[in-house]
This record gives sequence, structure tokens and C-alpha cells, in this order.
Amino acid sequence: MKPSSRGADRLGAHRERIDAIDRQLVALLNRRAGVVAAIGDFKKARGIEVVDSGREEQVLARIEKANTGPFPNESLRSIYREIFAASHQIEEPLTVAYFGPEATFTHQACRRVFGSAAHALPKPSIREVFRAVERDEAAFGIVPVENSTEGVVNHTLDMFLESPLTIHDEVVLVVHHHLLSKSGHLADVRVLYSHYQPIAQCSEWLQSHVPEVPIREVSSTAEAARRAAADPAGAAIASRLAGELHGLRAVRRNIEDRSDNVTRFIVVSRREHEPTGKDTTSILFSIKDRVGALHDILLPFARKSINLTKIESRPSRRRAWDYVFFVDFDGHRADPVIEDVIARVRRSCSLLKVLGSYPTNREAQER
Repeated sequence: MKPSSRGADRLGAHRERIDAIDRQLVALLNRRAGVVAAIGDFKKARGIEVVDSGREEQVLARIEKANTGPFPNESLRSIYREIFAASHQIEEPLTVAYFGPEATFTHQACRRVFGSAAHALPKPSIREVFRAVERDEAAFGIVPVENSTEGVVNHTLDMFLESPLTIHDEVVLVVHHHLLSKSGHLADVRVLYSHYQPIAQCSEWLQSHVPEVPIREVSSTAEAARRAAADPAGAAIASRLAGELHGLRAVRRNIEDRSDNVTRFIVVSRREHEPTGKDTTSILFSIKDRVGALHDILLPFARKSINLTKIESRPSRRRAWDYVFFVDFDGHRADPVIEDVIARVRRSCSLLKVLGSYPTNREAQER
């Protein structure tokens, strides 16, 4: 049915208004870019950090508070993430190494923090991400450190025993796993491909729905999607982005056993992050072998009412039964109180290393 002449005129008028608004938006974005360039010059002249995620979170909070709709806040966040990413490229072009390949959850976390404008450099292992930043191939690296279902990523923690890099930022993402195949039909699935962590995180669903289907462990969810795309009888447990990249259809969505399945990623860098007022500090330490050593280390935190948010132990790999503790707590190392506590803790340690102070981002974000 064709619109009436009056209706067509009204539609045309609305579209002209949109075109005019778009021109204004482009002009305003370019004005913003000009200010960004001036800020970049100012920062470079004084050696100030370009990426300030704490400041960006403050901006996003103000924008969401000021938004009266109907444009949804989540969409505004996505748009501003891209604006921030483009701004970073104007101030200082960024290369970010991540635990790849493309379309893994770490890649998606990379895009969440730095946007799509940053040059994302995939690396085949967590070790290679650290090495890329250490060799100045990338200004930042991003790796997984912890999952709410499967616990810590030991490879990441172990790297801090030998790497000079510091934790610069963190992001927590809600992770959804999908069963994907070429046909999109469960009856066609004869073999499953995925990384060991998604397999573990979906174990109950797999046991209930496809108990007889063999599972083949591969290096990443992106590799699983690639295998499924080449195998008419295959399916992958992978992300939506991996499915789109390889032309797969959803057999079942959100098959993770826990709806609160979240993964914490950290950004590593040579650079220290300035205090934001809401920060986390991470340290690692090895205790002296004597009765009450761990108690003595934790006592200064209690006396200063400093909240410990995480404590994890790992074998030191130096000698049998020797352990290293990883601790996260509220506050920035530049705070005199935190500085004093770290000094007191150090006296009871055979080794203590500050891994970094960075903006606290504990609120899980939808991927």
C-alpha cells in the first residue's frame, strides 16, 4: 500500500529533521575531537596518562543521570565507548594486545575497554600478551584473570611472578555461551567443539541435553566456531560474535549453567594509573616460614579498616611447599595510609610486589 501524498510529505519532513540533527551531531563530534586533540597535546607535554578509565566512568555516570529518554542508557554507553576509543586514537594511537584469536571473550573485553578504534593485536597465549607489552609492541594488554564459576586463571597470576608490568585497569563482563552450528538444528549435532572453560561452565546443560555427543577441546571459542563452520555435523560453544564471524546459527542461547557467569579481565601496562578516588590495589607476597606469619601480615589491614576484596594462594615454583599470596584491597598505593600498610606488611614478607593500583570496576557489564 502506497502512502498518501500528505503522508509521504510528513515522512519526508521527519527524515529532513533527522538529516539536520545528524549534521549537528557530526559537527559537535568534530568540535569535541578538537578539544580532545588539545588535551592530548597538554598530556603529552606533561607526561600525563592518556587513557583515564576512572574519568570515563564519571562521564558515563553523568550522562546516564542526565538522560531522560527515550534513548536507552545501555546504548548511550556503547556509543560513548566508541567516542572514547576514537578520542584515544586522536590523543595517542593505541595498540592493545589481547589473548586471542579474534572473537574470543577477551577480544570482546578489549573492545569494551578500548572500543573498536584501537588497534587490537591478538596473541596466542597469556604469556605472549605480557611479552608484547614488555617489548613495547603494545601500550596495553588484556587477559582474563578470574571467572565466577571456574575461579582464577592461573596462567595470568603466574605471569606476575616474572613480569615487570602492572595492573592498569579491570573490567567484569557477564559471559553468555551459545551452542552454534551451520544448520541451527540440535538434531544435526554429532560433535561439539569448545575451550575447556566454556565446557566446564556449561557442563550441566551438556549432560542434560547432549550427553552422548563427544566433546573435542580446542584452543579457544573462536577456534571452536571455525571448526563448527567447516563441519556440517559439528557445533561450537562460543560467543555470539564468534558465531557471526563464522556464519553460524544459534542452536540454543545462554547455555551456561549459572546466569551470573561473569569473567574478570585485567589490563596490564608499564604505566601506573593515577588515583581516581575509587581504586583497588593488588599485591603479591610470600610469607616467612613461621607460626602466625599470615596473621601478622593481615593485621595491619584490619587495624586501618582496609577492606580485603580477594586473597588467593599459588605455589611459588621456587621450591616445594612454598606459596605466593595474591591480595586485592580497596585504596590506591599513593594514599599515605595504604603506603604505610604496605610498608608494615613488607616487614613480615620474604617477598612483596605491588602489582598496581587501578580504578575499581566490580559491576558486571553485559557483553
